[in-house]
Formats: sequence, structure tokens, C-alpha cells
Amino acid sequence: MKVYGFPGSTCTRKVLMTLHEKNCPYAFIPVDLGKGEHKQPEHLARQPFGVVPVLDHDGFVLYESRAIIRYLDAALVGEKLTPTDLKRFGEMEQWIGIEQSYFSGPAIQLIKELYFGKMQKIAPDTAIIEAAKPKVEYVLDVAEAQLMKTPYFAGDTFSLADISWMPYVDYLF
Repeated sequence: MKVYGFPGSTCTRKVLMTLHEKNCPYAFIPVDLGKGEHKQPEHLARQPFGVVPVLDHDGFVLYESRAIIRYLDAALVGEKLTPTDLKRFGEMEQWIGIEQSYFSGPAIQLIKELYFGKMQKIAPDTAIIEAAKPKVEYVLDVAEAQLMKTPYFAGDTFSLADISWMPYVDYLF
């Protein structure tokens, strides 16, 4: 099992967390985004859109973090991160969809401006921050309302939905 990725990438972190939860050993092959390695022919042969992560499981190559975490949960032994109850499964998929459709985009904008910009000593773009902030706040309010009722997005058990949200929330807080 090999993971090509960048340690600071939210999507790479989803895959690494899933592997950790499944207690699965893997080889991590860093792709240096700062040096543009993700746009080089070698990486584009693995991931035609030039992003990370990429999973290589015994020659089976898969990209897109949400597809990878679903695949890993189905392929690997250990506690399942996908609920077997149909309603909890639907909730898990709903929260993964909310993360993808409403949360990750504006959250990444804030993370880039407030976190990665500081690391590179670049002044944050306040217009980007002001546009993204209310979107993130709204989605976090909706998520908080759910998490006040249940300990996890899909009810009483930790699932792939929780993993898909964690890297963004970690950076934001």
C-alpha cells in the first residue's frame, strides 16, 4: 500500500486517517507541492488532474480522497467506518456530501489565507476571507446542531463522514 501525497493536504490527511483507523501499514511517498511535483509528468501519470492524494494498492491506482477512503474501508479488515444501518449510512453519505458541496471550498479558502499564507509570509486577502467566512460559519452551525444530538455525524459511531470533516476543522481551529 502506497500513498502519494502532501502531509499538509486536507485530502491526503483523510486518507492517512482512514489507514490509521484501519490499522493498515503503508508507505508514504511525499509529493512536494511547493516544488510543483504534482504537475510533473510522473505524478500526472498517476493523477491526471495534478493533485494529491493517490493510492496504489498492489498496482491498483485510485485518486480522489473520498473514493479512496470508501475503497479502503471496504477493502481492509478492521472495524468498519461505514454504518451497516441504512439510515445511518444515508446520514454518513449526507455529511460527506455537505462537506464536499458546502464546506471544503470556503474552508480551503480560509485555510490558504489564514494558515498557509502566514507560513509563506504573505498578507491575507481580506476580501477572500470576508467572502468565505460566513459560508463556513453557516455550515459549522448546521453541523453543530447535528452534533448536539448525536456524538458523530452518522449517529453513535465514528464514520467516514467524521474523517472527511476532520482535516478542515483541525486547520480552522
